Amino acid sequence: MTNNSVKILAFAGSLRENSFNKQLVKIAAVGAETAGASVTFIHLKDYPLPFMDEDLEAEQGIPENAKVLKSLLKSHHGFLIASPEYNGSFSGVLKNAIDWCSRQEEGESVLECFKNKHTAIMSASPGALGGIRGLPMLRNVLSGIGCHVLPTQIAIGKAGEAFNSDHLLNRPQQQANVEKLGKELVEIIAKLQA
Repeated sequence: MTNNSVKILAFAGSLRENSFNKQLVKIAAVGAETAGASVTFIHLKDYPLPFMDEDLEAEQGIPENAKVLKSLLKSHHGFLIASPEYNGSFSGVLKNAIDWCSRQEEGESVLECFKNKHTAIMSASPGALGGIRGLPMLRNVLSGIGCHVLPTQIAIGKAGEAFNSDHLLNRPQQQANVEKLGKELVEIIAKLQA
């Protein structure tokens, strides 16, 4: 596999239109594209889901939006995920999407859309720590469902001051590091799939 055949799905665990994490994951996506990958960016807001509920699943089946998300996850080699930190953890909307997508459908293997997918995680937050407390929990969940999460992760603190009007990071080294994370994901996938 070459870098040019790598497909990356990029998204943020935030529904807010002007989310710092959407801005952040788009920067990482630029790095992945520069490395030659094809990147698909999605907004979780475009795939609304009810709270995970096995009674609802038994009555109505897996929601259509979860099926669409699962299809997107399955059709990509890896993921770029940015999540805000809410009360010391990653976002509920991201956890809910993961929970629904983890549900097995007939003809699928267990956790098919997550198994052996390479993933890079990051966070941006108005707080000084940049959402760093939520990333270990996100890493733990993703690893537990079969993703290979890159050791490198990024947390951007004081996010309200970190981005400029072009949605880029004000500090060139931070900008370069986030782009490098996207590039690193692509290169690892290309090497391991070769």
